[in-house]
Amino acid sequence: MIDEIDEEEREFLERRERRRQRWMEERKKRERRLWLFRALLLCAGLVCTIVITVFAVRAGKRTAVDFSGEQKNTAARAGIRETAGEAAFQETPEEGGEEEPQEELPEVYRFESNADTLDIDSEEVISSCAILVNADTDMIAAAKGAYDRISPASMTKVLTVLVAAEAIGEEDLDDTFTITREITDYVYVNDCSAVGFGDGETVTVRDLFYGTILPSGADAAVGLAVYTAGSHEAFVEKMNEKLEELGLSESAHFTNCVGLYDEAHYCTVYDMAVLMKAAMQNEWCREVLSAHTYTTTATLEHPEGITISNWFLRRIEDKDTGGLVVGGKTGFVAQSGSCAVSWEEYADGTPYICVTAGSTSSWRCIYDQVEIYNRYISAARENHAV
Repeated sequence: MIDEIDEEEREFLERRERRRQRWMEERKKRERRLWLFRALLLCAGLVCTIVITVFAVRAGKRTAVDFSGEQKNTAARAGIRETAGEAAFQETPEEGGEEEPQEELPEVYRFESNADTLDIDSEEVISSCAILVNADTDMIAAAKGAYDRISPASMTKVLTVLVAAEAIGEEDLDDTFTITREITDYVYVNDCSAVGFGDGETVTVRDLFYGTILPSGADAAVGLAVYTAGSHEAFVEKMNEKLEELGLSESAHFTNCVGLYDEAHYCTVYDMAVLMKAAMQNEWCREVLSAHTYTTTATLEHPEGITISNWFLRRIEDKDTGGLVVGGKTGFVAQSGSCAVSWEEYADGTPYICVTAGSTSSWRCIYDQVEIYNRYISAARENHAV
């Protein structure tokens, strides 16, 4: 009896164990399916997030572009309306209103005379035309034939370096330029003063600037013109454009960058004073016009360079002018004699510009300027002209 009970109990236990195992297996299966389902949900969520993010970014970009475009269109429309409004105002001003005045030239380029302006009548001044300007107040302290037409000769090169300096950056000064046969022939045929550069010699742009002013080198001046504008002719056009910009086109016109005599190449001593002030306000031009000596870059043709001088500055520096002449340029053509333009800083620091033309020699030209500085600055101050 007991054995039968044991047998039944054992079978019961075995059946229970088998059910438990099946239950455990089914539970594991359910758990695996649950984990798989969760994993699928997670992946689906990530994919959805990525897709939504991408669409949101793209939509944001389109909105930004559209908004930017709308801003531009709005600005453009506003600009058109503003321009149209200004044009309407200029063309049909309101009744009783005043038309908008035309833009005036800067005062810096206008020199004025008054009742106290002195006549340069000293017998010690041989030059036929002369002007002395207080460059601070732009008042003409003294004058003689200030508006008579002259040939500026090599004073022309003040405008040459000014036009080039305004077109060339400081980073270009160490650039190089090769002197051509056309340039050396131009110098030879026209019997011009020269630095001494040879055909095929490669020099720096810096050398061209100093060479144009210190020895009044035509080879340097034409080289600078070609480097700046591509040709001498194109550069001369720029020179005349600058004259117009400075309000000088009615009394001045240049046909070359060197200063060769030409009936169509002219200005007044007043015009040259304006050009000198414009040049001295340009930092690089001031440095070149103020240099006493300079040695050009060494080349194959000139291994030690060429030492050049501004003899006007070296000759006038020991003369008593009441101050210090810090910059200048001379000129000479047979048709009109010797001329010079200079910039002096008086003892109290006041800058003056002196231009003379029609003197009998380069030395006489210097003495004319010394006399004008000495006699007429002090006289003008006493007379309250400046």
